[in-house]
Amino acid sequence: MARRGQGKTVFADVEDRSGTVQAWATLDRLGELGLSLLAGAHLGDIIGIRGTVVRTRRGEISVAADSVEMLAKALRPPPDRHAGLTDPETRYRQRYLDLMASEDVRSQFVMRARAISGVRRFLDSRGFIEVETPALQPIYGGAAARPFVTHHNELDRELFLRIATELYLKRCIVGGLEKVYELGKDFRNEGVSFKHNPEFTMLETYEAYADYEDVAAMLEEMVSAAAVEATGGMKVPWKGGEIDLTPPWRRVRLTDALEETSGIDVLAHPDADSLRAAMRAAGLDAPDAAPWSKLVDGILSQSLEPTLIQPTILLDYPLELSPFAKRREDDPRLVERFEAFCAGMEIANAFSELNDPDDQRERFAMLQADRAAGDDEAQPADEDFLTALEHGMPPTGGLGLGIDRLVMVLTDRHSIREVILFPAMRN
Repeated sequence: MARRGQGKTVFADVEDRSGTVQAWATLDRLGELGLSLLAGAHLGDIIGIRGTVVRTRRGEISVAADSVEMLAKALRPPPDRHAGLTDPETRYRQRYLDLMASEDVRSQFVMRARAISGVRRFLDSRGFIEVETPALQPIYGGAAARPFVTHHNELDRELFLRIATELYLKRCIVGGLEKVYELGKDFRNEGVSFKHNPEFTMLETYEAYADYEDVAAMLEEMVSAAAVEATGGMKVPWKGGEIDLTPPWRRVRLTDALEETSGIDVLAHPDADSLRAAMRAAGLDAPDAAPWSKLVDGILSQSLEPTLIQPTILLDYPLELSPFAKRREDDPRLVERFEAFCAGMEIANAFSELNDPDDQRERFAMLQADRAAGDDEAQPADEDFLTALEHGMPPTGGLGLGIDRLVMVLTDRHSIREVILFPAMRN
């Protein structure tokens, strides 16, 4: 990364992931050929040096080189270490240059790896087993999103890249595995934003004989454990302030929080036209064709979500927003669902899972009605999943945690592209 000296002595700074060391090369130890190889090396060349660790006359720890070997020649210069890379396009498209130029960028991806290791260690210690489910699926489901479509030549059938692992993991619960998780890629054919990438990493967990309250307590412990693993503590910097991930987190019912920030009681407006009029009166965007569920989600994203900087759990969602969650016994308009928010964005979603196959069939019918009305994100009915439920699924608590967004919080990064090594880009 740097070279000094001339004549019979050359000093070079050699760097790898563990740090930088000074190589001290002299004519009498290396000979003319070895010294000329080091003296003629360019910045960015990959070299190997064997020697003894010593102190120079100035007291600097160095490797006194007995041999020097050229391992790989750099035909292009490395980025300037002082100026760094400032162009986002270059940083994201040629991430290897970004990693090469910035120790801070390298450390953030090390922190990402540590956070994921912490999540795995936490779940393994609680008796969960990690499983793998298909990324190519004949029917996509488990979320509201448009899929990527592909074709399998040998089977001569259309397949979809998964938008979620949910329905396959629930089949594992039906089969008796009882505590399962999957940490892997999901794919959604949607827009790109500071918190959306079409390919992203999601953790999903399912635990038999648990409900959404149990899952909420587990989520708090797991995220705080991952924070300690990655950063050393439960308080992390965020945009000049601080986010405290220490449990317990604030809990509030979704409908109450929406009314507090927007002035709209969504349950008092049970149809789309009424809710749309109330939103427009409050100065919120309310598209003409949006169904009631999309309008509620619009109030959340416009008026409430940006205010949720400290970790907050929003509980008890309207049924129309939650096709896989169990109804509340005291209010059938609502389901046992929560979403966790932090840093002004959703980081997790969880249910007391619906395990009544007849009710689930009715929910699928509702989704098909939305699809017929023009909602291209409404998922299709999955008859095989319904058959699995008819074999009996125990009461189950399920969780989805966005790993990329969690890493954004832990590293004080404000775009998902910063925490994905190779984000999706236009040509």
